[in-house]
Amino acid sequence: MLNELFTPSVQHALDIVGIFVFAISGALLAVRKNFDVFGIAVLAEVTALGGGIFRDVIIGAVPPAAFTDLGYFTTPLLAAVLVFFLHPHVERIQVAVNVFDAAGLGLFCVSGTVKAYDYGLGLTSSAALGLATAVGGGVLRDVLANEVPSLLRWDRDLYAVPAIVGSVLVVLCIRFDALNAYTSAVAVITAFVLRLLALRFHWRAPRAFNRRSSRAEETGAVM
Repeated sequence: MLNELFTPSVQHALDIVGIFVFAISGALLAVRKNFDVFGIAVLAEVTALGGGIFRDVIIGAVPPAAFTDLGYFTTPLLAAVLVFFLHPHVERIQVAVNVFDAAGLGLFCVSGTVKAYDYGLGLTSSAALGLATAVGGGVLRDVLANEVPSLLRWDRDLYAVPAIVGSVLVVLCIRFDALNAYTSAVAVITAFVLRLLALRFHWRAPRAFNRRSSRAEETGAVM
């Protein structure tokens, strides 16, 4: 089904772009954490490829594409080299990096969902793996950098939610036999736009209802 939506060359090009942008974000975090060149390269690779590797292992598409396509493996290294030498300049175009990162999020949640379905998973499981494809690398990046993953932090703009929306749109299209290049593009654009709006207006997921009052009650009970 994935090859029916996009030609292999187009799909490969889109994957490379998404991998490159995700790798940039991983390498930038490594610089901020004062990692050495090896740490920068590792965080770039993990951020760019972690979600796809996790998906491929789960669905049995082994060895994962990251290890069978040299372009997938070397692209994060190129991003790491770029950040290593030019990170002050890359930091200054952070807005542009965020835009491309949002595009990669939209692309990967859609392609991940479709690939999982191609390998025989149900609709719900396919959507879950689409989400994992989009955000898995970022989770691994934050864990390796000794940070709470961004998608679990209330003080970060919505990241997982746009990917969930994109994945759900894909499985709904599959369910109603409406998935094609146009509807998949709509799913990508929807996730992309939601992420940009979250960045622009600082949309965040709600925390536990009445959290402060509950905490105060617990404090009073202890006293």
